[in-house]
Amino acid sequence: MSLSEELAERLLSAIIDGTYPPDAALPPEGDLAEQSSMSRLTVREAIKQLRAQNVVRVVRGRGTYVNAPDRWTALAPVIRAASHSSHTSLSERLIEARRLIENGATELAALRRDETHLAELREHLATMREAADEGDTEKFVQADIDFHATVMRGTGNLFVPLLFEPFGALLAEGRRETSAIPQIRVNAIAHHEKVLRALEAGDPDQAREAMNAHMHQTATDYRTHVLKSGE
Repeated sequence: MSLSEELAERLLSAIIDGTYPPDAALPPEGDLAEQSSMSRLTVREAIKQLRAQNVVRVVRGRGTYVNAPDRWTALAPVIRAASHSSHTSLSERLIEARRLIENGATELAALRRDETHLAELREHLATMREAADEGDTEKFVQADIDFHATVMRGTGNLFVPLLFEPFGALLAEGRRETSAIPQIRVNAIAHHEKVLRALEAGDPDQAREAMNAHMHQTATDYRTHVLKSGE
């Protein structure tokens, strides 16, 4: 990592932790150079990198200001910012993102999946059942993640599996929280069974509906069993 990249990372961390909130001005270039013990050229390059991601904006004659995360254009900084937001907000937004992507992916997978994908899905579902019986949350979470990853690959579109790649750690964390609850495991297995049946039938409308119902149940379970228990 170059010095400018290192400084850009440090500034991004300070922005995310609230040292420089949205619409706040970053210190002048000279002050940043002194604080970081780096040259003005390095500071300028670091700011340029943040500008390229729309994390900050330069107002001529006034200085460099922080943009709100919803204006950032790079995924990695947005995910880092999201992980520092309220846990409730993060979990619900992840479910919303999953619904948008997975409903369509499952519809496409119903048309393109092959017997290898179906065999993998059956195996993952069987592992989920075993893990639920054993009370093994980690095993259940991994099988759940593997099931959805197989659906993504079943679309036959190389881009689809990559859509969730940056969210991997966040999705696993959220699933550990919900899958630790026995009733949620029961609900999840039932909905995964419906998704599998729709994919086996090769019915895109049924597949989309089954995944949408699963996402709806996931959101409901989170609000019912996780949020209320924490109140």
